[in-house]
Amino acid sequence: MREPFDAAGVLRFLAVRALPGVESAELGPTVLRYARTVALPHGPGAFEVRVTRPGTGRVELDLELADLADAPVAVARVRRLLDLDADPVAVDHALAHDPALAPSVAAVPGIRVPGAVDPAELLVRAVVGQQISVAAARTHLTRLAHGAGSPYASAFEGLDRLFPTAQQIAGPAPDAPARSAAEAHLRLPARILGTVLAAARDLADGSLTLSVGDDPDDLRRRLVARPGIGPWTAGYVTLRVLGDPDVLMDGDVALLAGARNLGLVDAEASRPHQFKELARRGAVWAPWRSYAAMHLWRSA
Repeated sequence: MREPFDAAGVLRFLAVRALPGVESAELGPTVLRYARTVALPHGPGAFEVRVTRPGTGRVELDLELADLADAPVAVARVRRLLDLDADPVAVDHALAHDPALAPSVAAVPGIRVPGAVDPAELLVRAVVGQQISVAAARTHLTRLAHGAGSPYASAFEGLDRLFPTAQQIAGPAPDAPARSAAEAHLRLPARILGTVLAAARDLADGSLTLSVGDDPDDLRRRLVARPGIGPWTAGYVTLRVLGDPDVLMDGDVALLAGARNLGLVDAEASRPHQFKELARRGAVWAPWRSYAAMHLWRSA
């Protein structure tokens, strides 16, 4: 891992979205902790990340595996989740050239873009989270995880469940077999529920595939071609699943709020004009717009 590393920022991002039972987080003044369950090639497992001295660049990882052969896979997923292979010096140097971003870069060196441990799970979470708050999405997804996910006995504190697979989400609910698990446990508008269910069914039968090796442009094209998935969701998925470093989500109101706070757009202008201005200003941040977005989210 290259320093600097904004451990507090990336773990805070994960913590506020953590689903009880599937994930567990503690953000103390001297110890940062994040743990979660994960499905691996040889069976279920879990991991726990600890940063005991934030700012030192030292990350401790404990793994809980069904088979030691999964250790390299688990480590690689954690590295992607925490964006440990980024080049923070290059990113900070480029973004600091914008006077409006320079104070944020100086205050938060080594900002990272959180990744994902499971592409299919991230797509489901992104669709559920469309147009609702992070807290509301967390409530819906926790209900789904506890209603459809498999139990898992972990030695790590706070973990007892796996996030449901696409097959489990699309299949009959254990407590209401006449309906799918998505229909039984997600209290969402019919349009969004239909998008989740269609994605889960296609992921389950293989007609929709997501992997960390996908081309970002191709993945965005395939996702926006699906009913109910727009550019924001497609951009968010490419940012977190592929680690695309150059995504600035169109229409993201939190990004816009951060841009106003940093003086990047005219706060008195109409919202459509502000979005156009943000896109124009953001062009100079390429190819690091994903990292600029993290600064804007943090400001918001």
